[in-house]
Amino acid sequence: MRDVVDQVMTQAKAPPMTDDLSPPSTTQSLSLQDVPQLPSAASPLTGEPLCIHRLPLGAGGVDYAAAWQLQRQLHDAVAAGERPNTLLLLEHREVYTAGSRTQVTDLPTDDSKVIEVDRGGRITWHGPGQLVGYPIVRLPHRLDVVAYVRALEDLIMIVLTHFGVSGCRIEQRSGVWIPADQRHSQPCKVAAIGVRVAQGVTMHGFAINANCDLGWADQIVPCGIADAGVTSISQEAGIEVNVAAVADAVQEALVQPKQSGSRR
Repeated sequence: MRDVVDQVMTQAKAPPMTDDLSPPSTTQSLSLQDVPQLPSAASPLTGEPLCIHRLPLGAGGVDYAAAWQLQRQLHDAVAAGERPNTLLLLEHREVYTAGSRTQVTDLPTDDSKVIEVDRGGRITWHGPGQLVGYPIVRLPHRLDVVAYVRALEDLIMIVLTHFGVSGCRIEQRSGVWIPADQRHSQPCKVAAIGVRVAQGVTMHGFAINANCDLGWADQIVPCGIADAGVTSISQEAGIEVNVAAVADAVQEALVQPKQSGSRR
């Protein structure tokens, strides 16, 4: 599991935002005062209360740089004890982001813009039809990243069951997968995970494909994995499942946690 954690996370012992990477300029401004806050719930991610901030879904999506800036503000506040653990749920405008392990061979085959980010993992896509979750949470034990990644995977697998979809883990690979079967000649990733931990507090998080156009994967090597595919909840469930429905399922799973029944 350590190899998998290395793939999906970046851990910093220095103060949280002292690296060279920072959000690019953006014309969209996000403030916590503008974001509705739902009641706190005891989170299965850490066992501590979790405030859920749900940004408006659809309507063009949230600019990645603006959301990154908001994450950094939240991270510093949580690390300083000024705010409780917080989860941002949102939908991005279309963008490719490259984590610390991205290789040149992973990059888009066209002229698509790629934003270099301060998380682990390799290249991925965000855009319409995909729910993104950014948990900004203090880990119970600063170095217990393995348990945190497992908790994210369990949460996502619970969410999938709301739509009759059974997800699983793949040995030595992060995220949540649909295994190879009669429909799929190879495993297909339905949700990706990439995190950063600094001062014992997490950033970045997970992305669940709800009903996005999967053509984005044709332009890159998703997560740097060439021998696997991508899929969505809608494709697996055989019905249209939008981002709002997936966000509802995430919130329900966090408020009323239950056993995932996941396949190992």
